[in-house]
Amino acid sequence: MALAKLKEKKNQTCTVEEYLELDRSSDERYEFVDGQIYLMAGESGNHGDISVNLAAELRFQLKGKDCRVRTKDTKIKSGSFAQKPNQKTKGMFSYPDLVVICGEPDYHDKHKDIVLNPSVIIEVLSDSTAEFDRTNKFTRYRMFNPTLTDYILVSQDKPMVEHFIRQTDDSWKIFIYIGLNEVFKIDSIECRIKLAEIYDRIKFSRQTLAELADIINN
Repeated sequence: MALAKLKEKKNQTCTVEEYLELDRSSDERYEFVDGQIYLMAGESGNHGDISVNLAAELRFQLKGKDCRVRTKDTKIKSGSFAQKPNQKTKGMFSYPDLVVICGEPDYHDKHKDIVLNPSVIIEVLSDSTAEFDRTNKFTRYRMFNPTLTDYILVSQDKPMVEHFIRQTDDSWKIFIYIGLNEVFKIDSIECRIKLAEIYDRIKFSRQTLAELADIINN
């Protein structure tokens, strides 16, 4: 999901309380990163289709299990926020494209709109946020969300999935899947996802597919 222009006065940061008041009172969605507030932009057609395809696959495979999938309107808290009340500026509140929660959701406060115990987070990459999703955001997720076992990045412009898996020693391994014939497993929630299902109705150029074929064959 893309992020729009920064929403604060120059050289001024916002507290967590100010962010939550804005986000909860608005029809828009905002993300918070160390005192900076960002407006979430609308999604592309491909982004929307991919997100729905993923949600449908996970919903079907999680039926009857102790895990649930939620889409883009669930906030995740990542950070310690150790400052005094009304002075909190550090940390991140984000809206993943999809999040899987196992067991009962653990919430930040009585509003029950901020989840503390994500198991799997999936982001559909956009040009404007891909670098942040791979670096700063992922660093915060793995540092401050100990329940997180899997972080999955899904490309829009080509059939490619990057799957980061937490190891028993708290390190992470990455597995990359390229091409519509690929299948990957999310062992922590016992799901098996075909890239052909993720990219159903998504059209790629012949050049893109040819370039990927060269990568696979080499």
